[in-house]
Amino acid sequence: MSTIRYGAKLNVLLVTKGHPFARDAFHALFDAIPDCAVTAVEHPAAEVFFSPAMAAPYDALVLYDMPGIDFSQRAPLRFVPPPEALKRGWRALLASGKGIVFLHHAIAGWPAWPEYGDWTGARFLYAPGTARGRDYPDSGYRHDVKHFVTPIDPKHPIAAGIESGYEIHDELYLCPVFEELVTPLMRSSHAFVPESFYSAAAAIAGRMFSNEGWTHPRGSNLAAWSQRIDRSQTATILGGDGPAAYENPGYRRLVENSIRWVVEATAALRSPRP
Repeated sequence: MSTIRYGAKLNVLLVTKGHPFARDAFHALFDAIPDCAVTAVEHPAAEVFFSPAMAAPYDALVLYDMPGIDFSQRAPLRFVPPPEALKRGWRALLASGKGIVFLHHAIAGWPAWPEYGDWTGARFLYAPGTARGRDYPDSGYRHDVKHFVTPIDPKHPIAAGIESGYEIHDELYLCPVFEELVTPLMRSSHAFVPESFYSAAAAIAGRMFSNEGWTHPRGSNLAAWSQRIDRSQTATILGGDGPAAYENPGYRRLVENSIRWVVEATAALRSPRP
């Protein structure tokens, strides 16, 4: 298991756009990480960076984006497939070895590209759809949830400094999480049942905070997980909706640990075996 070098300098590419967020508070999260230089880029310009050559200057990519959804009409939403060049670039990037951290609504990105959902380890659905060959209703959301995040293995490097867990107010999702693909890292104390969430499709239709007539299977309570994809190590964090999360010391440590760990773990995957 790779360790974390806290003194190591980081050069991170931060990708956003597709979902509103409190920009100043979010960027302050990264400003607080010591020795971390951040280059922020938005879609669609960000797409050129998903290739081994363009991503080479960066130690890790952090995705807080939600591409591939056209919100110009409320319902039905139009899902935009990614260009073939972007798909090829992503696959080449993962094969070359690059640490990647997916944050919060990044798991809703590229809904017309099933392979991408496998890489994030989860799939937030704004409308009923299919994930890994199974039909699902639209996913659920709930803002300002007070819950406790606990490491599954307190000795894992991502749990360093938060071995006992932390309490946070944040948005959570009720959506398919592919536990069969990922390595679980953190779990939430919240109950991932439909009565504790609201329908995403209802919100798109203009009925915010409604779960009337909506059902959903009981969901995973994973709050963070990791996955090896080819020669790359990824980490996904379910939470991270607004300033209450960005400013939370436990969440900040989880984000920093995740970035530093995927860098070190990916470097180990790229190293030739003795």
